[in-house]
Order: sequence, then C-alpha cells, then structure tokens
Amino acid sequence: MNSTGSGSRQGTPAALLAEGFASHAVQWATRLQSCSAEQLDLLRHTAHALSLAASEGHVCLELGDLASRTDLAELRSALLASGLVGTPEDAGAKPMVVDAQNRLYLHRYFDYEKRLAQRLMRAARAAPAAVDSATRERLQAFFPADTAQPPDHPKSQPVGQVDWLAEAAASPERRVDWQQLATALALRQRLSIISGGPGTGKTTTLVNLLACLIAQDPDCRIALAAPTGKAAARMTETVIARSAHLPQDIRAKLPADSFTIHRLLGVTPTGFTHHAGNRLAIDALVVDEASMLDLALATKLLEAVPETARIILLGDKDQLSAVEAGAVFSDLSADPGLSENCKQGLATLCGLSPAQIVPPSAIHASALQDSVSWFNRNFRFAADSGIGRLAADIKGGRSGPALAGLGSGADQSVRWFAEGAALPCPATLALMLAGYADYLEALRHDSSDAAAITAAFGKFRLLCAVHEGPRGVTAINERVTQHARKLLAAMQPGSNDTRQPWYTGRPVMVLRNDPLLKLFNGDIGITLPDASGELMVFFADAGGGLRAVAPVRLPLHQTAFAMTVHKSQGSEFDAVLVLLPEQRSPVLTRELLYTAVTRARHRVAISASAEVIAQAIDSPTQRSSGLLARLREAAAQAE
Repeated sequence: MNSTGSGSRQGTPAALLAEGFASHAVQWATRLQSCSAEQLDLLRHTAHALSLAASEGHVCLELGDLASRTDLAELRSALLASGLVGTPEDAGAKPMVVDAQNRLYLHRYFDYEKRLAQRLMRAARAAPAAVDSATRERLQAFFPADTAQPPDHPKSQPVGQVDWLAEAAASPERRVDWQQLATALALRQRLSIISGGPGTGKTTTLVNLLACLIAQDPDCRIALAAPTGKAAARMTETVIARSAHLPQDIRAKLPADSFTIHRLLGVTPTGFTHHAGNRLAIDALVVDEASMLDLALATKLLEAVPETARIILLGDKDQLSAVEAGAVFSDLSADPGLSENCKQGLATLCGLSPAQIVPPSAIHASALQDSVSWFNRNFRFAADSGIGRLAADIKGGRSGPALAGLGSGADQSVRWFAEGAALPCPATLALMLAGYADYLEALRHDSSDAAAITAAFGKFRLLCAVHEGPRGVTAINERVTQHARKLLAAMQPGSNDTRQPWYTGRPVMVLRNDPLLKLFNGDIGITLPDASGELMVFFADAGGGLRAVAPVRLPLHQTAFAMTVHKSQGSEFDAVLVLLPEQRSPVLTRELLYTAVTRARHRVAISASAEVIAQAIDSPTQRSSGLLARLREAAAQAE
C-alpha cells in the first residue's frame, strides 16, 4: 500500500473518520458482550486500519498486514467472535466482512465487489454473437492487412516520425492488427475491455466498431459515456473527427452526444434514476476513460445496463485509478488471454490463422478470458521520441533511463527543471507564465470570442501533484492569477482588484455535480463578458458550442490555471508543465507521473528534483482488492 505514516494523518478527515469508526465498533461489541478486553483492543486497531485503508482507495485490508500484533488465525478468530465481522456465507447486517483469503472489507465494499463480479461474469459468459458476412467484410476493409494507417492519424494528416509502411514491410507480425482483433472481439463478445495509452488507437478502433454495430443493426441504441464532463466532450469530438472515412448513412447514425456517467444514469438528490430495477434503454454502452471508475460507480453503472446489451470499456490500465475506492479497470484488464475457440472465431472474422493470434502474457490470471485487449503500440510518438521514451520508461519502472533521458536534453519535446527548492525556480516560473501567453493575448484581442479564447486556454496546462504547499494547485493558481490580472487590467478596469474574485479571463473548475445546471465535477469554464457586458462563465455545451452560467449560480469551484494530475484525466493538451513537491511524498507514484506526462500531445516539462522523480517512478500504486477472486467465484457459480 502507498500510505502515509499515522503521525502525518493525525487530525485529517480520514483520521477522524477512522477514530470514530473504531470507537463505534468497540462500543457495539461491548454492548454485545462478545469480546475480551484484549479482543476489543484488536478490534479497535483493525477497524481503525480498515477505515484508513478505505480512505486511501483500498477496497479491503489484508489481515496479514496487521498480523505483527498477534497471530493471524487469532486475529481472524477475534474479529469473527466480535459479532461485527461476518463471512461471505454469513455476512448478515454486520459492518465488516472477511473472506477466505483474509481480506477484510467494509460490508458495502464487499457487496459492491460481489455484485460487480456477478454482473461482469454474466456478460463475459454470454454466448458469442453472430456476425454477418457484410459486417465481416466491412471489418476487414477498415483494417487492411498490409496498408494499415496509424489508428489516430487520418491519411490527410502527417504521421510525424513514425514510418508506418516501412514498419509494416519490416515486420511480418504487422499483419495481425490488434485494433482489428479488438473490434472483432467486441462484435463477438458481450463484454469487451480495451486498454491502451494515448495514441495507441483506441478512438479509431471505437469509431470502426460503432460503424460495424450500426451497419449490422441500423436501429442499435448506443450510449457513449465517460466519468467526467471533459472526457465525455472529448469523446464526442474525437468520434466525429475520426469518422470522415465512414459512409454518410452510417455517420448520420453515430451517437451525437456523450454523457457523463452521472448524467446517463440520471443523478438525483436521492440516487440514480437508472439502476438494476430500471435499466437503461440501450443496446450497447461504451465507457471511455474507464480507469477513472471507482468500485461503487462501476457497480451501479453496469447493473443499469440491460443483460442483452454490449458493454465496452476503454481506458489505460497504467494510469491513475479512481480517487474513490478501487482500481476496477486495472483489475479487469489484468488478463488478455484468449481461448482456442475465441481465437478461431476472431481468425474467421479477421481473415487470419488462429496461430497468428498470440495475446500478451497476463499480469494476473483472471476469469475474464476472451474479454480483454491491450494496445501497446504507440502511433502518436515514435519509439525514440522524447515523450514516448519517457512515458515508456515511467510505465516500465525504469527511473535510471528516465532521468538519463531527461538530463540529456536531446529532445526538445521534453524539458527538465531539476530543482529541489520549495519555490519554483525562475525558469519554471517563466515557463508557467509563457504557457498562457496565447490565452491572454486572445483575451486582449477580442474578449467576446469565447470559442477562440476557450481553444487557446486548452492548449496548455499546469499540472500539480498536490493541492497545498508552494508547488501545489492553490499556490500556483494564485501566482498565475496575479500575473493575468496585471496584464488584463487595462482591458477591464478593476480586474486587478483582488477583493473582487471575478474578472475577465478567470478560468474555473467545477468541483461538485449540479444536475440542474448540467455541470459536473471537473468541468472547466472561462469567465467572459456577455453581449450586455455582464460577466458570465462559459462552458462547453454537450450539443456543441458554449453556454453561459452566472457566477453566482455555480456550484463549488476553484480557479483552474493549475489543476491536479487526478483532475487532468480524460484531458489532453498541446503542452503541460508538471510540478512535483520538493520532497518525497506518498502521493508521488508511477501512475501519477505517467498520467501527467501522457496528457501532453507535443511538449512536456517537469519541475522536480532527481530524487523526487526517481521515487515516483519506483513507487507503483498497489490497491488492495478482491475483485479477481470474486470473478473466479462468480465463474465457478455459473458452471
């Protein structure tokens, strides 16, 4: 587990919640008169640790991690004797559950995990769907064996450093197109999980898959969804942008809108409109950026999908997991194995020999065989490009080569400000301010052109690992705000008055869902004058264009020149500047740095010491979960 020491958590909301839960557990057990004084002490310690683990994103707690206090069998026996801990076979209304492998859960998380596993296995074990000959021909036309183009680069666009045709000629394996195989797998199976980093072809695969589904069933009801508003909007934009090669009749039937998951399910003050008892009226669900799904939301979403509908999850197993409990997508992506029967079916669809289809080795064995595809080939960056090499070194846990590449300065797409001071150095500060130069110039040129200003703001972003401290979101936002206010003061009298929070050009991020306003956590808007000169905040509209919301009506929000790496998921920018804390920190993980670097399309800069970067790369996130075990159990029950 990546967790802070108990001393550093004292007084935090997580620590206070853990203390309250532990105290409540002891009081409950005392009333039941089920424990000795020594057992009560063990119960208090275990309940406290479980609550902290949940706050840190773990679904469960490995009792072996606590066994230093007592024998593992004795600890398990004491917990079961307390009356507060049940087993999967006899969970009852007890607040905690311990499984046969000594994983301890809060009851609700065990329930979510079990329900999610059962729903997934029902989809995974459904009989393969028939694919007609016309769709098979279309599939092979979309992915021609010897003249394949880069999945995320239409023919009319330059490919950059990747010579695709040369690579195809040099490698016999190029005839096996994993984008085509993933599309065929999703046509054949009811559950499909596609994992790949930025630039590996997920979007082009999705567009071709949607076209095949529509061609085979013109009335197919397809819902596109993502965890955040930004990711949902980008999903719509990229699907439209990548669909130029499709026949007009199919393009006309592509989904015109993408939903946040909360909007799709119909969030209300008391829960969701759609659930297991009132399912969505759809034939296929596609979820992008699925690595952001936490356990609870994933369970509620998939239970709302009809049993006969396809489920297609796209994401990056190497990115940060959800802020809330669980690493659902990472767990589900663990095993890309294919059965011989499935290989035969895919070979028929793709015009291949089954022997050519050799999936990668699994990270962990999973019951979700015949459901998972990995995209490991990056078409955005050449293998020897700065960003591509850095991302690969981070993902592979190679801190030495990563630092050597950063220090060489050989590729101008990657810059490194090697600094360990609390305050950013002058060069970092200069880059921070220069990054928003085009945005500020667009504001000064024409503050009424909301579309141009929004586009300029989206080119660059400051990404921080933490909220507080001199290199955190709050401090960096304040510094850039001061700079922006001074530059814009001539355009808007009073904009440099710090007593007034609102000024032309202030970017804000929504931090709380507001279904009535159709604003969701992570949405970003720009403060601009409307036609009457009144300051409004302009947000991207789901149907295209922009819509204005009065500042006074906004839900909880913050200035958004800088944002956390977590909040940046689902977004891409031409350039990013990543600011890490001056000291080693438990929040600095391999996944966080990989996610930050891969938000950049063309240029990335990192401001941090070598020690801090190495610590992040050498610290993979480990979230305790029993989802793979629950999947095996669900599979056994289905046999």
